[in-house]
Amino acid sequence: GQGVLFPVFPNPQGKRRPQAYPRPARSEQVHEKVEVPHGIPGDNHPILGSWRLVCRPRHEGRIFSLCHLPSAQTVPPVCGQPSAFSQPACGNKTHISIIFFSYKKKDADLSVAQSRIKDLEALFHRSEAELSTALNEKRSLEAEVADLRTQLAKAEDGHAVAKKQLEKETLMRVDLENRCQSLQEDLDFRKNIFEEEVRETRKRHEHRLVEIDSSHRQEYESKMAQALQDLRSQHDEQVKLYKMELEQTYQAKLENAKLSSDQNDKAASAAREELKDARMRIESLSYQLSGLQKQASVAEDRIRELEDMMAGEQDKFRKMLDAKEREMMEMRDQMQQQLAEYQELLDVKLALDMEISAYRKLLEGEEKRLKLSPSPSSRVTVSKATSSSSSTSTSVVRSSRGKRKRVEAEDTSGSSSSFQMSQQASATGRISIEEIDLEGKYVQLKNNSEKDQSLGNWRLKRQIGDAEEIAYKFTPKYVLRAGQTVTIWAADAGVTHSPPSVLVWKNQSSWGTGGDIRTYLLNSDGEEVAVRSITKSVVVRENEEEDEAEFGEEDLFHQQVI
Repeated sequence: GQGVLFPVFPNPQGKRRPQAYPRPARSEQVHEKVEVPHGIPGDNHPILGSWRLVCRPRHEGRIFSLCHLPSAQTVPPVCGQPSAFSQPACGNKTHISIIFFSYKKKDADLSVAQSRIKDLEALFHRSEAELSTALNEKRSLEAEVADLRTQLAKAEDGHAVAKKQLEKETLMRVDLENRCQSLQEDLDFRKNIFEEEVRETRKRHEHRLVEIDSSHRQEYESKMAQALQDLRSQHDEQVKLYKMELEQTYQAKLENAKLSSDQNDKAASAAREELKDARMRIESLSYQLSGLQKQASVAEDRIRELEDMMAGEQDKFRKMLDAKEREMMEMRDQMQQQLAEYQELLDVKLALDMEISAYRKLLEGEEKRLKLSPSPSSRVTVSKATSSSSSTSTSVVRSSRGKRKRVEAEDTSGSSSSFQMSQQASATGRISIEEIDLEGKYVQLKNNSEKDQSLGNWRLKRQIGDAEEIAYKFTPKYVLRAGQTVTIWAADAGVTHSPPSVLVWKNQSSWGTGGDIRTYLLNSDGEEVAVRSITKSVVVRENEEEDEAEFGEEDLFHQQVI
């Protein structure tokens, strides 16, 4: 830290309060001492009575504007020497304000782009849900169509069986009719034969009657008539039996044929009705299937269109994010450059403040020596700070009269210490350990290649000193996209699980903290592909001997003339 001269104006109650300004942030604080002339009179000087010299630590990351100092531009020049740091400091403030405004604008654009990406992702998930619903309906309808086709095939098989049975029964009926006709023809044929035999018998009998004697004619005629009568009665009975048997057989077969024909007609009509209904259902289902296929094709086209739009939007926003990141990196570089320039200006200002303070002490001594009006008593406060682990001390130096004097600052502690942190990282593959949180909240990995990398069954392990190591295992199907990063958060970090870029280790509350941290990544074969280690060490330094500042009146006068 170096001394900075701040004005302190008295309030209406007569008390003086120093102006409070935010300290600029910095990772390492420098322990320094400020030397001012000792013993130079001038506590009642009217100009220096409202000034206090305060040494503040320099920090990085926050900007301490010179223009915030009250009356920084109204410091009166001493001995005709104008202030050399007022105008550059205000110009730096304006430039830094412009940079902050541009940074906030870019940050707002980034927030809008991220919200747009979230909306597109929600639309994509909604489209995926609609697609899955349509595919499920399509599968159910296809299953129903397959069932109906199976039923139609069964109905067609039943119809074919019934048709075959009808043809078989028809053939049986025709066969029975043919047999009945053949039996009728056989009966007619036998009847004709019998009549022919009767005629021949009569002829033979008549012929024999002619030959028989007249004496035996009557006896023979009576016997022949009796024989004919017996023969006729036998033939009539036999014909009646044949006729009855044929009629019964024919009637039974005819009734059976009629019954089977009626049954076949009923089965055929039922099969025709079922076939008609099946055809109607098939036509209806075919119409529904064509409509669903059209809807599915339209949905697939819409999904492809949405996927193309999503891919285009993702590429667009990825390019925008890359451009924003490049702009932010450029802005950070510019800010670092501005901070460096600003720090140089602060150093120049502090040197000028020291010189002005010396001149004022000289003037106060001259005024007292020449017995001019005394000025209010003044004090120079020197504050000295080190890093977070070093001690802080404050000493008050009062001026006294003398030709060669010195200012001594007494430190309340005899030594100071500071933390030194070093990081080492290496990677042998596409994946590297990009960042780790010192508070144990997260670990970030990055795919540095242009191809997707599968991290299935990979393990991310951490070893802190001699403590037991912890390991996070990726899921078997996890894939890290090309150029993308994934952050594995601990459970107590309060982050929502949002794969694939944000993962939460629910079983581990923290990644752990310590002085010697080693984080390494193992692939599925157990080979180490990336490692990042952090080592913290404490550096203890003995305070330097108290500096002696000797200012003589002749020397100060010589400096004033120069």
